[in-house]
Parts: sequence; C-alpha cells; structure tokens
Amino acid sequence: MTIPLAILLSYLAGSIPTGLWLGLRFRGIDIRKEGSGNIGATNTLRVLGKPFGAVALAVDVFKGWVAVTVFSLLNPWLYLPIICGLAAILGHTFSLFVRFRGGKGVATSAGAFLGLAPMPMLIAGAVFLVIVGITRMVSLGSITAAAVAAVSVFFFPVSGPVRIVAVLVAALIILRHHSNIKRILKREEPRL
Repeated sequence: MTIPLAILLSYLAGSIPTGLWLGLRFRGIDIRKEGSGNIGATNTLRVLGKPFGAVALAVDVFKGWVAVTVFSLLNPWLYLPIICGLAAILGHTFSLFVRFRGGKGVATSAGAFLGLAPMPMLIAGAVFLVIVGITRMVSLGSITAAAVAAVSVFFFPVSGPVRIVAVLVAALIILRHHSNIKRILKREEPRL
C-alpha cells in the first residue's frame, strides 16, 4: 500500500493550484480569467504581482521536489522517486482541483528534476535565466530549458529511466507551449 500512497500524495501535491488559490484567497481574483488564463507562476506574476508570483513559483517547484525526495521514501522501490516526480508533474498539469486542467508543468518539473538529476536541472535553470534575461519571454526560456534538460541528462550519470522521463516531460512541456510557440513565431508573445 505504500507505493500507491506515495504516488497519490505526489499527485495531490502536484495538483495544488497555487496561483489560483493565492488569487482567490488574497485578491478575490480568478487568474484563469485574467492574463493568459494559465494557473502557473508566470500568469500569477502578471496578474497578482511579483510577491505572489514568487510564492507561486516557490510552491510549484517545492511540489515536485517533495514528491521525489520525501513521498518516495514511503517505500524503498528503486523507481518510486521517478514515478512520484512524474505524478507531481501530471498533477500540476492535469489538476484534480481544477477539473483536470492546470499549468504547463515547468516549475513542478524543475523541482522534480532537482531531486532526480540535479546537475542537468541546474544547467537547464541557468539556460532559462539567460534566455529570459535576453528575450524577456518566460515561455521561450521554459521551452529552451526543457530541451536542454532532456539533452543534458545524457551527459551525467543518471539512470536510464530518469533519462526517458526527462525526454517525455520535456516533450509534454513543449507541447503545452504550442500556443506560445505560434505567438513567438509571429512575434506576438508577451514579454515581462
């Protein structure tokens, strides 16, 4: 029973719609009806401001990290950290609390891979900061960082399953950014 419990806890933690709940609780604002309509940290920042955006980002990263490093300790199964991380990411992307809709999974994925593959994730994080710093486009930074993470896991001593999940998660993140990619190509993507 400990394996299903760990996976369930990871999914539920990932499902917490941080930005949405912050907006509703402290500002009476449903961020799904403002800005991009996304419940992630970027739209939280745009709609509610920097402090709320920072809190949403930190909590969303923590959701992925805690799944990998804490909930997976419920059972010694070798692959449980990977599955718990994936459960948290899927929870954020398809949240139980918002009718299986959710964010794009970037911050929660970053947290999960900080636990699973720290060096590749730190490299991807640095690339994210550079791209956002140059272009002021969080979406482009996210897409690029996802691709870099998927490639960089092959240059560090991480397990085959972690590499597979990194590639799958990167593909999910890029797919979730399809509308952003269209706007980037048309030079219509909002900047910070």
